[in-house]
Amino acid sequence: MKATKQHKLFSIESALIISVLFVFILGVTAQQPVVAPKIIELRQADELRKVANREIQILKNNVVFYHEGAFMYCDSAYLYEQSNMFEAFSNVKINQGDTLFVYGDYLHYDGHTQLAKLRDNVKMEDDEATLFTDSLNYDRLMNLGYYFDGGMLVDEQNELTSFWGQYNPDSHEALFSDSVKLINEQYTIFADTLKYNTATKIADILGPSTIVSDSGYIETTRGWYNTITDDSQLLDRSIVYSRNKDKTLTGDTIYYNRGRGYGIVHGNMFLQDTTRKVILKGNYGYYDEKTEFALATDSASAIEYSQKDSLFLHGDTLTMLTDSVDREIKAYYNVRFYRIDLQGVCDSMEFISKDSILYMFKDPILWHENNQIIGEEMNIFLNDSTIEKVHVKNYAFSIQDREKDEQYNQLKGRDMNAYFRDGELYHILVEGDAQSLYYIEEDDGTMIGLNKTESAYLSMDILKNELQKLKLWSSTTAETNPLSILKPEDKKLKGFIWYDNVRPLNKLDIFRIPEKNLNEARPTPRRFERE
Repeated sequence: MKATKQHKLFSIESALIISVLFVFILGVTAQQPVVAPKIIELRQADELRKVANREIQILKNNVVFYHEGAFMYCDSAYLYEQSNMFEAFSNVKINQGDTLFVYGDYLHYDGHTQLAKLRDNVKMEDDEATLFTDSLNYDRLMNLGYYFDGGMLVDEQNELTSFWGQYNPDSHEALFSDSVKLINEQYTIFADTLKYNTATKIADILGPSTIVSDSGYIETTRGWYNTITDDSQLLDRSIVYSRNKDKTLTGDTIYYNRGRGYGIVHGNMFLQDTTRKVILKGNYGYYDEKTEFALATDSASAIEYSQKDSLFLHGDTLTMLTDSVDREIKAYYNVRFYRIDLQGVCDSMEFISKDSILYMFKDPILWHENNQIIGEEMNIFLNDSTIEKVHVKNYAFSIQDREKDEQYNQLKGRDMNAYFRDGELYHILVEGDAQSLYYIEEDDGTMIGLNKTESAYLSMDILKNELQKLKLWSSTTAETNPLSILKPEDKKLKGFIWYDNVRPLNKLDIFRIPEKNLNEARPTPRRFERE
């Protein structure tokens, strides 16, 4: 009996809960009634005929329908009242408000879904653009028209064609896919997928695209292009090509103006000139096509590859200016460069192709094979990128590592000219306060001693890094001492520093910042003294 009472009590409680839920559901349903679609209204027709035993009505001449804020016109129509739909033929027109008009030869309209299917000679117009196609579906609920068998959208600025496309008159947004082509008076965009706003005239690039103009072309996969101002943002390693394809600008993100020919690059800038055979790189930079001026910074580097051996250059900031004939490259701060036959460091540097001179400023150091030259300012004269002469101004110190028991040939003076033939050092001229330390040995390699000279002027003839002839003039002194009697300080001229830890070792080493572990400060002209 106890279990039966509990069972009855549970049944009563369950029934009460179900009843409450049922009332709640009815209340919610009553608060949110289902809105039935409005019936299509026939506003006008010169002739109306019903077909017996069928729901169809045949309408002819000056036919006008109205549905949910839109008037629809045609020459003749089939009206299906029970299905709330109609078919319209010839001179079809949809007028929605004061801004949207749609035309065609045929229309199928469903009053339930408010979907209008227009075919043949279709035209959709609003206050910004006109869309042309032969097959258009216009969803009035979404205010979205789309075609799927080829179409064209035209505004005052551009003409766009594609196989598939859609247009929203409210947002003025159009989306195109498959064989997209945007034609402007100044350029043409070929794209896989493109979004375009007829109000702002901005095209959003959503797939592989090419922008072609008289000034060159662009390859990109993502970004945007303002078709009025020619401003654009190109993403995902886009490439800008010059008209002759001899210059390319590549970057992770490029802010580019086609009209001004000006590009700003953020991330992995790569500018190449295949005619002059030079590459400019950096994590930030810009390039002006009209002036041919370029700048790179943030891990900036330049590569000059006109000769067999390429020159690799680094500086905090690099600039390049070119014209039809000449090229000028400047490097600022912490400059380092490497070529197999030539390496150097300095504070700043400039190369002018017109006179084929490489200018090195502020504490330059130059290495050639086992030779090191330092000075206050250094000019390197080149012929087809082959070194011909080095002019060291105001203070010059040349050191040759003999690679024997820390033996160094040394030459020091106010001004120095070092001459090269076929890349080999063959003559040196020192003008003003010339000093030298030179190891002398017999032809069989027997060491004679260390020769020390002082004079106003000095010249050397060199063959295969060996001294052939030494000439001193005006107030000269010279002595040769055997190595056995020399003290360590006798083997070095004042101001001697061998900058082995600073020298760039390869093309990647140009980015290294050497640690200063030298015990002696570098001499300057103001501290220059004769020993």
